[in-house]
Amino acid sequence: MDIAVIALTFAAIFVVELPDKTFLATLVLSTKYRPLLVWIGVGLAFLVQTAVAVGLGTAASLLPTDLVRSIAALLFLFGAVVLLREGLSHRNADPEAEGAEIAAKAKEAHGLKQVLACFLVLFAAEWGDLSQLLTISLVARYEDPVSVFTGAFGALLAVSGLAVLVGRTLLRWIRLHVLHFIGAAACLILGVVTIIEVLG
Repeated sequence: MDIAVIALTFAAIFVVELPDKTFLATLVLSTKYRPLLVWIGVGLAFLVQTAVAVGLGTAASLLPTDLVRSIAALLFLFGAVVLLREGLSHRNADPEAEGAEIAAKAKEAHGLKQVLACFLVLFAAEWGDLSQLLTISLVARYEDPVSVFTGAFGALLAVSGLAVLVGRTLLRWIRLHVLHFIGAAACLILGVVTIIEVLG
């Protein structure tokens, strides 16, 4: 495992997911269910999704290097545009309204049913999400699936854990649209660096 790849992946996925619906969904679910069970259910959803993304990225790494890096650069730039647009649209959005929509998807449950309910809500909400696309492109770019898996899964667990523990307090201090802009900047930097590598 490469510590630098783990750290870079962790940072990239963390800044992309912190303003995403992952954080808000976990926050809302933790007000409805026991926080530890929410975190376990959400973590299991992320485990499956990260494994799928790493598998797809590993398959993509078998393609010619320049092609893979060009696609990765496009995905990073696409991510920057998506996050920028979401940041602009969230400047006047009401987090409570988004939270009510997520809460409506979660049914009353107890014990292990809470874990399953959280797994299903996050699994459905996050399938094909930007963090999955970035994980695929990071695996294809660095050809180190174990390190990327470790960094991506760790970042997703950290974001959901943060939402469970201090989500409401954090949202009082930092607006979601600011986090979107930070994520967009990170994706833009990764895209530009990858383009320079392809051209150089």
